[in-house]
Amino acid sequence: MEPFGTEAESIDVGQRLRELREDRDISMRALARRSGLSANALSMIERGLTSPSVSTLVKLSSALQVPITAFFRKEPSREKIVFRKASERSRITFNRGLIEGLGGEVFAGRVEAFLVTLENGASSGPNTMIHSGHELVFVLRGKMEYEVEDQVFNLEAGDNLIFTAHLNHRWRNNGTSVVNAIIVISGFEENERPSEYHVAAIQDKIEGPEEVQNL
Repeated sequence: MEPFGTEAESIDVGQRLRELREDRDISMRALARRSGLSANALSMIERGLTSPSVSTLVKLSSALQVPITAFFRKEPSREKIVFRKASERSRITFNRGLIEGLGGEVFAGRVEAFLVTLENGASSGPNTMIHSGHELVFVLRGKMEYEVEDQVFNLEAGDNLIFTAHLNHRWRNNGTSVVNAIIVISGFEENERPSEYHVAAIQDKIEGPEEVQNL
């Protein structure tokens, strides 16, 4: 399950912070109040004069209401038609699993789709996730457990599940064979990247931010 071999681009975290803040029409002083950081510290980060620590990024992600992975991606140009060869998919590996983008990351619309491959025992992590929009899960192979709020759904090949994504949810391979499943998220809020919440849930298993940016 090695990631597709493309050289990772350098990400300017300060520039990403400015973009995320301005996209949400939040002033630097307002962000300082929300995050508990000083306006001077935020200014230095945005100007590239200092690099934020992980704890600082956690505070900023909470204040901006975005997953921490949002600071490590470069906003791509959007396209109305997206075609992807299998060899061109963006890929993120984690413990016993692989997530492959299916082009939604560059699509000019509110639809994201990705292919999940899970070996036995692989999961989205111990914590649930929530985001806007609606989520559809279609299992191609194996058995996959999807927990939504207090309900547990056991999906086998050919089964599907649809739910409102603001409900707490998580997933795992509870079978003995490899799982392949497609997850499609639609109707999410503008400027939100819901796939990042799935990636953020497993971010402690990802090798580094250079892989996070690929999805």
